[in-house]
Amino acid sequence: MRGSFSVCAALCAALLAAAPASLGAQTTAEPRPVLKAAVLDGELRLDGTLDEAAWAVADSIAGLTETEPDQGGTPTGRTVVKALVNGAVLVVGIRADDPEPDRIVSYAKARDAGLQGEDYVKFVLDTFQDGRSGYIFAINPGGARFDALVANRGEGENSDWDAVWEAATARTAEGWSAEVRIPIRSLIFKGGLDRWGFNIERRIQRLQETSRWASATRDYRVGQTARAGLLSGLPQFGLGLGLSVRPALTGGLERPNADSRTDDTGDLSLDLTERLGSNLLGSLTLNTDFAETEVDTRRTNLTRFPLFFPEKRTFFLEGAEVFDFGLTLGNDLLPFHSRRVGLLQGREVPIVAGAKVNGVMGRTNVGVFTVRANDVADLAPASTMAAVRLKQNVLAESSLGMIATFGDPEGRDGSWTAGADFTYQTSRFRGNKNFLVGAWGLVANREGLTGDRTAGGFKIDYPNDDWDIVLTYNRIGESFQPSLGFVPRPGVQTLTGGMNFRHRFQSRVFRLMFYELQPRAVFDLGGTWESYRIFTAPINWRFESGDRFEFNWVPEGERLIEPFEVAEGVTIQPGAYHYARWRLEAQFASQRKLAGMITWWFGGFYDGSLHQIILRSAWNPSPLVTIEVNAERNIGDLPAGEFTADLIGTRLRLNLSPDLQLASFVQYDTDSESIGSNTRLRWTFHPLGDLFVVYNHNLRDRLDRWSFDSNQLLLKLQYTLRY
Repeated sequence: MRGSFSVCAALCAALLAAAPASLGAQTTAEPRPVLKAAVLDGELRLDGTLDEAAWAVADSIAGLTETEPDQGGTPTGRTVVKALVNGAVLVVGIRADDPEPDRIVSYAKARDAGLQGEDYVKFVLDTFQDGRSGYIFAINPGGARFDALVANRGEGENSDWDAVWEAATARTAEGWSAEVRIPIRSLIFKGGLDRWGFNIERRIQRLQETSRWASATRDYRVGQTARAGLLSGLPQFGLGLGLSVRPALTGGLERPNADSRTDDTGDLSLDLTERLGSNLLGSLTLNTDFAETEVDTRRTNLTRFPLFFPEKRTFFLEGAEVFDFGLTLGNDLLPFHSRRVGLLQGREVPIVAGAKVNGVMGRTNVGVFTVRANDVADLAPASTMAAVRLKQNVLAESSLGMIATFGDPEGRDGSWTAGADFTYQTSRFRGNKNFLVGAWGLVANREGLTGDRTAGGFKIDYPNDDWDIVLTYNRIGESFQPSLGFVPRPGVQTLTGGMNFRHRFQSRVFRLMFYELQPRAVFDLGGTWESYRIFTAPINWRFESGDRFEFNWVPEGERLIEPFEVAEGVTIQPGAYHYARWRLEAQFASQRKLAGMITWWFGGFYDGSLHQIILRSAWNPSPLVTIEVNAERNIGDLPAGEFTADLIGTRLRLNLSPDLQLASFVQYDTDSESIGSNTRLRWTFHPLGDLFVVYNHNLRDRLDRWSFDSNQLLLKLQYTLRY
């Protein structure tokens, strides 16, 4: 243990010493730019054109500043941003000029489509002016809406969150324009503020050009609300009774297996939310139904440890950012993972009722959550589970917090987890750089747990553009197994580092080059190594065309103390294994109608070899149709035997309109020897109402013949009433 901390200290000193010496001393924060919102008097027809009289007199952001490729430069097309507001809604108007409007890249229309490969405008609202949290909204020229919560202190986005809002776009001879209308009741905010944090950025994909309003430098991201400008002129907002009632009716037909008959199903669920002031939201769910939730994407697992799958269910996503713990622990450890509630061993556990309170009280972020789950024969008894998260904002951008969970999905007695975390964060380190350092500790308890039930760690992070340097140390006791958490590998110490450098060119061919070094070592609690991996990228080239090519050399090692069955009938024996993996990867620019990425991993694998060929592709023959193909083939050749593992997923999207989409997702893998299809129609017939039609059909390979396994047809109608 002492030796591991000594190594950490030495690496920490080396990594910090590698930071560019040219950085200056701490400086005073510069003034924040301000956009004044004009008063919206009466109704506004949402059509994407800024031709109403209110827009003509509104204050505007007259232009953005380029961050990519020429930091500080003048963007190719002018972007004008305005805002209108009254006691009930905020409307943001955008005019995005483009000298070549026929070359605008816009394919998606689906809600929450990934817009990073298209033209778009994205803005963030910091409704508490705390510089740590925020709401993100984005729209492309085709009207596709994207919303998310600021995550990882501005470094990430939680796009699974959805809010009630509207948008419309229009194509013009000068480019495109948009109007975005956000009901104030869709947001949680600090009462009494007459200004919010606000920032906006625009992407012109064919030029790989990004421009931003406030803090237009590459070291910062638009989600870092501590570096945002201000939206002023906000009135005292009216919330009415603050009550929202959303009944949902679900019905359909279901045949759970080949030996059963088709039965009809039907159920009524109810979700209620109540504003406990402008800054807190209380939620109640009864007989909760998740029929509309998309199925998980299948993945091949050639490791000894379980894979992580994200939360997608609406009730659990509201306020999910409050439960983030530690300084970006990633998937190595989550003290609270909501997928442990209502899902067990791949089966759904009915939720009778659930309640939640989330928001901000003063400088304290609050999240309180409890659920009562029903019993399921031969799986789990009825149980009550809860989680509490408090996070106090301290200093300018830092926080001190605690978390606690109670209950167990399998009904085991005495289940609880508790812990605390502290993160120091600044975006003005040595003048104008990002720097974070954080520490955390946890303890878990449950009937039958003995031994070391604690976990702890720290992280030092210097996440900037030219240099991105990080050091993380985590220690997880062998009996640290939180009932409502996710811990794929207990009983280990993990040391992870990273030193990445980015170099830009003034060239007609190359845009930039990355050089990456990311070592990771895993030890048991006694200090004996169990795994290591040293990821290097001597070549990672981005071209002016938008294409990318990468070459990696990755030495790896595994020490097995017991046999590991990597595939059916192929078992690797205990022992120490050292080998090297190699990767070639080519990515084709997303502005093309046919785009994608192909990856080839090859080289050693334990005492043999493994080839992995991975394809990710998307074809957009027209704005109406998108076809995605994802495929993976793993070919292993070991002394213990040979194996092949295949995984194929194909998704067809019909982008009928931003409010009407039909998508069909078909997946096959050799591990389960099954084909599953998930077809989902979503019609947002009103900003407060949705109709979902979902059809699932599964086939299984039995005795070398494909036969029926199960199917299900569901219709779900939901509508929110606001008072």
